[in-house]
Amino acid sequence: MSKKDIIICRCEDINLQELHDLMNQGFTSIEDLKRQLRVGMGPCQGATCLPIIQRELAIFLKKPIEEIPLPTVRPLTLGVPLKAIARGAKDDL
Repeated sequence: MSKKDIIICRCEDINLQELHDLMNQGFTSIEDLKRQLRVGMGPCQGATCLPIIQRELAIFLKKPIEEIPLPTVRPLTLGVPLKAIARGAKDDL
């Protein structure tokens, strides 16, 4: 199977070839790869792709997987309905 056929991040449609290309260019942390590929930023928030990327980085860097830090999880914030904003603006008048 080709590296182009192996999907690493389903949310952002990133394949193994794209991941390896960036690692070969010097992007060797999950934070670097996150900024370049948006991995871990889709609807699953990295639940499926980040452990795979962590493993690939450990192999590439020849380090134990425990030495590859995962990024800080930042929970999604709740949106504010526009109706609530408009209602609040009327209260101020």
